[in-house]
Amino acid sequence: MTYENIEKWKRPEHFAAWTDGAPYNGEWYVFLTQHRDSSLLEKSNFERGLELVGDESDTVMIVRESHWAVGWVEWIAIHESDGAALREADEIMGALYDYPVVDDEHYSHTQFNAIIDYWQNAPIPDRMDTCREADVSVFAARRDAIDRELFDYLAEDGSFV
Repeated sequence: MTYENIEKWKRPEHFAAWTDGAPYNGEWYVFLTQHRDSSLLEKSNFERGLELVGDESDTVMIVRESHWAVGWVEWIAIHESDGAALREADEIMGALYDYPVVDDEHYSHTQFNAIIDYWQNAPIPDRMDTCREADVSVFAARRDAIDRELFDYLAEDGSFV
């Protein structure tokens, strides 16, 4: 079967070594990827995409590899024998060409949790800097609860990730 939006893994020209010795060439399709510096959107898409193709199994796995530029890379590999997962992956990848989010609700929860986690764990001086940048009273930096203005600023800025 041929798919429009996903392809079989091919050994890159400058590929140095196998991560775990698994021979992916010819039998496994590449679905979604993420790396150490991925955005919240990429992380959300990866997580939700994996769920939608049935999570890890004998025919769906996360391949973890080291990378000199980004530290590590993960990609979802789907075996050619898993037609249902491949059809779902192909459909998701096709939809991502038109709209970059696999699941809006999942992405919203991912973003919300990351912002709350950042704010609650940020040192007071960093919180004060954020308040100044967002043009919000620095007294807001003393509260663990984040107000809507700061939340919206962090959501738009995204640099806290």
